[in-house]
Order: sequence, then structure tokens, then C-alpha cells
Amino acid sequence: MIFLSKVQVTLYDLTIFQTEEFGKDKGYQQVYRLKLEGKNHLDVLNKVFQKFNVPDRMPSDFNARYIGTGDIILIDEARGGKHYYKLFPGGWRKINRIHVR
Repeated sequence: MIFLSKVQVTLYDLTIFQTEEFGKDKGYQQVYRLKLEGKNHLDVLNKVFQKFNVPDRMPSDFNARYIGTGDIILIDEARGGKHYYKLFPGGWRKINRIHVR
């Protein structure tokens, strides 16, 4: 007998922050906000990277540059707290809120 377990998917509230110039580490500003379903934080971070780095997948109202090294994503889980992730050359890493200015 085979049992299939349903993977729980959560709707996450995400905000993308970028600096005015690529490569800068100060002056982050909110550039886009969206809701996205995923299994966990890493899943939605990877979905954001894929969505905002392929022109055909980008929302028509997105007016910022591609997601790249140094960009920050805020995952707001309301009662679960706010979680900030920054894209480094090796992937996404959780950071402190203090890095967003």
C-alpha cells in the first residue's frame, strides 16, 4: 500500500528591497510586494529568484532590476514575525533587520 502525504503549503507575504545601484550595501528601498505560496522560506525565496530573473515570468507592474546578489527579501508572517534574507554568492542567508535602511 502506498500512502501519499500532502505537503502543507503556506501563503507568504514578501517584500523585495534593492539599492538604487547594484552592488551598494546602503540605501535599501522597497521595490515590490507580493504574496506567494511555498512549503517554507527557502522554497519561496527560490521561487522569487526564478520569477524575477526570467522576463516572461515577471509581473507587468515590476519596474526594478532583476534579483541579484545583495538584494533583500522580507518574509512577513504576522504573528510568526518578520524574517529578512539577503542574497549572497552562495545563496540566501538570514540577516538582522538592522541591515535594511
